[in-house]
Amino acid sequence: MRVLVRFRLTVEHFSLPFTSPQKFPFGPFNSFTQKRFKKPVISARTRLEERVRDPKLDKLITHLKKLKTILNLYELMSNRKRGPFVSVQLMSRWRNIVGLNVGVSAFIRKYPHIFEVFMHPIRRNLCCRIRQKIRVLLREEENAVKELELEAVLRVEKLLMMSVNGTLHVHALRLIRRELGLPADFRDSILAKHSAHFRLIGLEVVELVDRDENLGVAKVEMWREKEYREKWLSEFETKYAFPTNFPTGFRIEGGFRDKLKNWQRLPYLKPYERKEVVRVRTCGGVERFEKRTVGILHELLSLTVEKMVEVERIAHFQRDFAMDANVRELLLKHPGIFYISTKGKCWTLSCKGAEVPEKLELRRK
Repeated sequence: MRVLVRFRLTVEHFSLPFTSPQKFPFGPFNSFTQKRFKKPVISARTRLEERVRDPKLDKLITHLKKLKTILNLYELMSNRKRGPFVSVQLMSRWRNIVGLNVGVSAFIRKYPHIFEVFMHPIRRNLCCRIRQKIRVLLREEENAVKELELEAVLRVEKLLMMSVNGTLHVHALRLIRRELGLPADFRDSILAKHSAHFRLIGLEVVELVDRDENLGVAKVEMWREKEYREKWLSEFETKYAFPTNFPTGFRIEGGFRDKLKNWQRLPYLKPYERKEVVRVRTCGGVERFEKRTVGILHELLSLTVEKMVEVERIAHFQRDFAMDANVRELLLKHPGIFYISTKGKCWTLSCKGAEVPEKLELRRK
C-alpha cells in the first residue's frame, strides 16, 4: 500500500510541470495541433434575431393588430341575433378565437370610446355593445368597399394572372380578404357576380376566364420607369431592379454593395410572364428562381391595402404561385425590400417604399 502511495505522489510530482499553463500553454503533445474554425450557422432564426428593427413599422403593426382584434369582436357580436349587445360573460369565451393574451373583459375596458359596458336593467348582468360613432365609421368603410368593387375585381384578376394554372383557392383569398379590400360576401358579390372574369370550379376553386395582357404590368414597373426618366439611369440598371430602403442602423458589410448591385441587374421571370413549367432549371438557376419569388411577393403586397400581410397566410399561395423556395428565409435575405415584424405573436410582412392609395386611407382612420 505504501508503495502505491509513493508511486502516485511521484507521478503527480513529475506531471505538474507539464500541465502547468505558464510553461506549456498548449501541452507537450498538442502544441502543434490545429484548431478548426467553426463557421457560425446562418439560418432564418439567426437572421430574425439579428435584424435591425424598425420602431415606426412595429408601432403601426401593433395598432393594426389591436384594430383587427376589435373588428373580430365586432363580427362575433354582430352574428348574435338576440340584440345589439352581448353579455361580458359570453364574450370571455371568445378569448382564444380572437387571439388575445389577456381577458376579453380587460381588453374592452381599455377602449371605452369603442365598447360601451353597461348593466342590463332586467337580467342585472354586465353587457357590452359597440358605440354609435364606431358603427358609423364601419358603415362608411362598407360603403367605400362597395364603391371600389371594380378595383377589387382587378386585384383578384391580377392574382389569378400570377398563378401558374390561372386558378386560386377561395380559402386563400378569404384569409387575406381585408388586406385586399374585399367584402365579407366576396364569393357571391365578386366572384359569382362577375362571371365574365371568373369561373367557380366547385366550392373552393376560382378560375380566370380570360387573360387581359394590359393588366400584366407589375407595380414595380412604375418605379422603374420613374427611375429611368428622372435619375437618367440606364435600362440595364433599372429593368430588373427593386426599390430598397434599409432601416436606420443597418450595418453594411464589405462587398455588400457589389452583391446588391449584381442582384439588382439579375434577370428573372416576372410575375405576369407565362411559362409552361416553373422550376429552378426553367428559370435559369437558384438565384433567378428566388428573385422571381421576390417579385411575386412584392406584387402581392403591392395589391393589398395596407401593403402588409401575415407570413403564415402566404403559405396558402405557394403552390398556386409555384414558390418552392423557403419563403421566410428568403424574406430575411432582403431587409431593404421587406420588413418582418414579430409583434402580436405572428410574423407580419410589410413592403417598404409602397404607397397607400388615397381612396383607401379610410381603413386607417
